[in-house]
Amino acid sequence: MQPIAIVGPSATALAARLVDRLDGRTAVVNRTDDDAEDSAVRGTDVTDGGVEIASAAARTVADTEVALGADGEWTGRGRVDGLDEFLDGLAPDHDYLVAVGDSRLRVPTVLLGSDAAAEDVPGPVIAAADAPEDVDLDALVADLDAEEPWITRETLVRRVESSPDADRAGAIATFTGRVRARDAPDDDRTTHLAFEKYEGVAAERMAVIEAELADRDGVFDVRMHHRTGVIEAGEDIVFVVVLAGHRGEAFRTVEDGIDRLKDEVPIFKKETTEAEEFWVHRRD
Repeated sequence: MQPIAIVGPSATALAARLVDRLDGRTAVVNRTDDDAEDSAVRGTDVTDGGVEIASAAARTVADTEVALGADGEWTGRGRVDGLDEFLDGLAPDHDYLVAVGDSRLRVPTVLLGSDAAAEDVPGPVIAAADAPEDVDLDALVADLDAEEPWITRETLVRRVESSPDADRAGAIATFTGRVRARDAPDDDRTTHLAFEKYEGVAAERMAVIEAELADRDGVFDVRMHHRTGVIEAGEDIVFVVVLAGHRGEAFRTVEDGIDRLKDEVPIFKKETTEAEEFWVHRRD
C-alpha cells in the first residue's frame, strides 16, 4: 500500500480530488476539524469507486475513532492509537491510504497553505502549494508511486498465500526484525535507526536472494522487505516470509533469508541513542 498525508487548510478538498485520480483500492483517514471539508471526502463514491472512507467524522488529536460496519463502511466507534494502526491494518487490502490532517515518519506528505513549513511535519514533503487547486495531480501521483510503499508482514503473508503452489504448502514461516531500544538494562536507549539503501542495487539483490531460496526443494515462495528511512524504537524494520511444504524447510529458509539479506544487500544503518549518533558499520 502506498500512503500519502495531506496537511494544512483545505486538506480534505485536495484529498477528494486525489482519491478520484488514484487507480486502486483506497482508504481515507480524516482528522480535520472542518465539517464543510469533511463532506467533500464523504461525498466520494464508496461502492462503485473502490474507496473506503475511514473515520471521516473523527475529530480527536491523540486517537482516531473507527469501526467497520456490516455494510463495509467505516463509522465512528471503537479506538485505535493513531495513524500507525491504520497503516498496518489496511496495508494488506489496499493500494493507497490518504491521511488527511496527519503525517508520520516515512509517509510522503503534501503541505498546503502559505505558512506551511516542511519542518512542521515528520513525513517527507513531496509537494507544497498555497491551495488544493495549485497542486498538479498528475505529477503528485507519479511522485507518490515512486515512493517506498508501506509493506507489512501481513502484506507478504497474503502474497505467498496467493502463490500458485499454495495448495501444496503446509507451512508459512516468518521473521520480523525490529528496533531494539537497548541490549542491556544499563545501555543508553536507542531512540531510532535510519536506514539508507543503494538504490536499484538493493532491490535487485533482494530479488535474486528470493528467487534462489524459492528454488530449494520443498520451498514454493519467498518474500522479503526491508524498510528504509527513520524507524523508531519498537518499530518493525525487516520481514522475511517463506511458503514451504513443511516446517523444517520453512524455518531453515527464513533463517538463511535474513542472514543473506544482512550480508549481501547494500542497506546502511545509522543508530541514534540518547548519548550519541553513529553509522553502525563505522563504529570503533
